[in-house]
Amino acid sequence: MRGRPTSRELSSTYKRMSSRDYMNMLQMEENTALLQNGVGLETTNPSWKRSFPHILVATITSFLYGYHLGVVNEPLESISLDLGFGGNTLAEGLVVSTCLAGAFVGSLFSGWIADGVGRCRAFQLSTLPMIIGASMSATTENLEGMLLGRFLVGTGMGLGPAVASLYVAEVSPSFVRGTYGSFIQIATCLGLMGALFIGIPAKDIVGWWRVCFWVSAVPAAILALAMVFCAESPHWLYKRGRYVEAEAEFEKLLGESHVKTAIGELSKVDRSDDEEALSGINAVFYFSSTVFKRVGIPSDLANTCVGVANLSGSIVALILMDKMGRKGLLLASFMGMAGAMGIQVTAASSFLPESAVLYLSVGGILLFVLTFAVGAGPVPGLLLPEIFPSRIRAKAMSVCLCVHWAVNFFVGLLFLRLLEVLGPQILYSIFATFCLMAVVFVKRNVVETKGKSLQEIEITLLSQD
Repeated sequence: MRGRPTSRELSSTYKRMSSRDYMNMLQMEENTALLQNGVGLETTNPSWKRSFPHILVATITSFLYGYHLGVVNEPLESISLDLGFGGNTLAEGLVVSTCLAGAFVGSLFSGWIADGVGRCRAFQLSTLPMIIGASMSATTENLEGMLLGRFLVGTGMGLGPAVASLYVAEVSPSFVRGTYGSFIQIATCLGLMGALFIGIPAKDIVGWWRVCFWVSAVPAAILALAMVFCAESPHWLYKRGRYVEAEAEFEKLLGESHVKTAIGELSKVDRSDDEEALSGINAVFYFSSTVFKRVGIPSDLANTCVGVANLSGSIVALILMDKMGRKGLLLASFMGMAGAMGIQVTAASSFLPESAVLYLSVGGILLFVLTFAVGAGPVPGLLLPEIFPSRIRAKAMSVCLCVHWAVNFFVGLLFLRLLEVLGPQILYSIFATFCLMAVVFVKRNVVETKGKSLQEIEITLLSQD
C-alpha cells in the first residue's frame, strides 16, 4: 500500500487512543483522501473469494456437531450389547442425551469464552474436549466411561456451533451472509451423513462402533490447526480496542478498498450505544433407525434417505437465503414441518392398510427433514447473531443455545420412552403444535435481515426501541 504507514507505526500511534479519537482520525484520513483523489469510498460489493476459505474452516465445527449428533444412531444397539446395557431404553437415551448435557455446559460459557479469547482461539479450545471425549468413548469398557466421554464431546459441541454462528455473521460480506450461513447447515448435514455411513458396518463387525468415535478426532485436529491461519473477527478486535488489527483483518477479508467503509459502519454502532423450537427434528436424527425399523424399513436405506433429504433441503436454503430472505424461509419451513407431522399422525391411525402406513410414515419423516433443512435448520443460527447488538452478541447467543441444548437433552433422553407411553399420534401432534406456534411467532416478531450489514440491522432495531 503506497504511502501508507506500517502496522507497527499505526499501532504506536493509536496505542492509547479511544474509539472516539480513533474514528475522528479515521474521518480526517478519509476526507483527505477524497480531496486528493476526488473519489469516494468503494461502493461495490467486496469479493466473496477472500472470506470464503475462512468460512469453510469455521464450518468444520458444524461438521463435527452433525457427526457427533448421529454417531450413536446406527451403532447404538452394538454399543449397548458390548457395554452390557442392551434393552435398557433409559441407558440408551443417556448415551445420546449425556452428550447434549455437555453441550448445555459448553454453550453456557461459550459467550464468555468467545469474548474473552476471541473467535479463533475459541474454535481451537472447542476441539480439545471433542478429541479427548471421543478417545474415551472409543476405548471404554463400561457405560460410565461412555457417558463421561460423551459428556466431554458435548462440551465441545456446545462451544463450537455458537462460535461458528458468531464468526460467520461477523466475517461475511452482507450480500452473501445468508449463503454463508447456510454452509453451517450443510456442514451439519454432511456430518450426520458421514456418521450414518461410517456406522453401517457396526451391526456386522464386532467393535466397529469404536472406529466411529476415533474417526471424529481427524476433523477436530484439522480445525485446530487451520484456525491458526484464519482471520480473527474484526468486530471482536474493534470491540477490544484493537483498531489497527481490525483494519488488517478487514483488509484480509474484504480487500483494501472496503476497509474504511467497514470500520466506519462499526463506528456508527459504537456511537449509537454512548430462540430453536421443540419441533421434533432432534428425535428424527437421534433415533431414525429405531423409528424406521418399526415400519419395516432397513436402517441403511432409511438413514441414506434421511441424509439425502437433509442435504437437498440445505442446498435449497443455500440458494434462497439471500433471495427469499430469512423470514420467508422460516415460515415455509415451519408450515412444512407441521404438515409433515400431520402426515405422521395420519400414518399412525389404525384404519389405514399396512402399505399406506409404510408410505406415509417414510414420506412424512423425509418431508419433515427436507422442510427443516430449508429454513428451521440454517436460519436461526444466522438470524440470532444478526439481530443481537454487538456488545452482547456472544453472551446472548450463549443464553439462546443453553435453552436449545436443554430442550435437546430432554428430547434425546425421553423420546423413546414417550413414544412407548403416549404413542406416535399424540407425540407427533405435540411436535406439529410447536411448529404451528413457531409459524405464528415468526410472522409476528421476526424481522427481515437479508442484504443488510450487521450495523444497519442493529441501528434499525435500536431505532424501533
